[in-house]
Amino acid sequence: MDPTLLARIQFAANISFHILFPTVTIALGWVLLYFKLRYSRSRDMAWMEAYRFWVKVFALSFALGVVSGITMSFQFGTNWPGFMQHVGNIAGPLLAYEILTAFFLEATFLGIMLFGFRRVPGWLHTLATFLVAFGTTMSAFWIIVLNSWMHTPQGFELRDGVAHATDWAAIILNPSMPYRLTHMLVASALTVAFLMAGLSAWRWLRGDTAPGVRNALRTGVVMAALLAPTQALIGDMHGLNTLEHQPAKVAAMEGNWRTGSHVPLLLFAVPDEVARENRLEIGIPSMASIILRHSPAGVVPGLDQFEGNHPPVKPVFYAFRVMVGTGLLMIGAGLASAFYLWRRGALPAWLLRGLVAMTFAGWVATLAGWYVTEIGRQPWLVTGVLSTAQAVGPVPAGNIGLTLAMYLTLYAVLLAAYVAALFRLARKGRAMPEAGLPAGGLVARAS
Repeated sequence: MDPTLLARIQFAANISFHILFPTVTIALGWVLLYFKLRYSRSRDMAWMEAYRFWVKVFALSFALGVVSGITMSFQFGTNWPGFMQHVGNIAGPLLAYEILTAFFLEATFLGIMLFGFRRVPGWLHTLATFLVAFGTTMSAFWIIVLNSWMHTPQGFELRDGVAHATDWAAIILNPSMPYRLTHMLVASALTVAFLMAGLSAWRWLRGDTAPGVRNALRTGVVMAALLAPTQALIGDMHGLNTLEHQPAKVAAMEGNWRTGSHVPLLLFAVPDEVARENRLEIGIPSMASIILRHSPAGVVPGLDQFEGNHPPVKPVFYAFRVMVGTGLLMIGAGLASAFYLWRRGALPAWLLRGLVAMTFAGWVATLAGWYVTEIGRQPWLVTGVLSTAQAVGPVPAGNIGLTLAMYLTLYAVLLAAYVAALFRLARKGRAMPEAGLPAGGLVARAS
């Protein structure tokens, strides 16, 4: 295979595995802070039971996120030396800001958050939880800033093919950053909402109806009901921003081969890149024009404007539909669950099983959205500045293929172990005592 394609697949494998865990920790840190504040205010041990369980999930996710992130940074030097060579003056400082303002903050206070229950005052433990949550969000902020700049670069000038910063405010506040950051933060919250609802529903179906389980279940359901429809609105605004700055990506998302008006919204099709047309189309007439231009007569750019310079259509087209389809399922599940809790105070068994089935729905939607975003940027690594082919290193295809196989094997094992560990924690529930914390210790310490 082509070394460039193999290098892309390898980086995609690494980032696909890595992104799973920050997607959990970014929002879960804030949920833990919510649990702790509810406990501090009410002294209701149900909230602390929820905190005890989910802080273990946070610790496990944080550890895997750190480990998997290291391999990604190595690949900048091995597979993609052209990236830092051409845009390192901008990417380097942004990555450094992430380490200085986020990672050090998380690493410093994570120990207090995990093991400081009996060793520090209650207010300090709450502060540590806040700072860890804030650190995870700051980490996401700087990574999204860099990624957004790669899509919509501003605030720089090229000198001999090397990008030099001229306006850091324009770099950080590039046109797509606010939309990407908001979309990612809400995606993380939805991932945690369904993870929390799914594991809690699984415990409930197994007879673990402890108050802590009930609180976590209700929290997850309310988050899902509020945020899933909100994400649809954010996604619409993000799509309009993408249409303005990356029209080739939108054309691939819509499978629209020819620029024109009254463009249908394709629910399904089989894009044919050789014939440059779709087969087996099922669509809603003029709906894409209505969504993107707010008028049936609105002109939507087609791939005919970007011949030889647009992303591969099939992966972008299908990934977009997986993301949207999963999002619609989230909206339905969240609203139905919230309705039953509001009207009946409990969820029926069939809905609990549905939540269990959607435990990792957030991961599915996040990965699909990430593929739309990153594959949709091709053939550019930094839009209009640096192509993917220019950045790849001279590593033989055989070497990349071997390490790719090793990565995939290791990641499959680690992912299976992670999922198994989550359900093992859920199965043991309250039976697993907190490390170094006797029963009632938190109550005694707080009082």
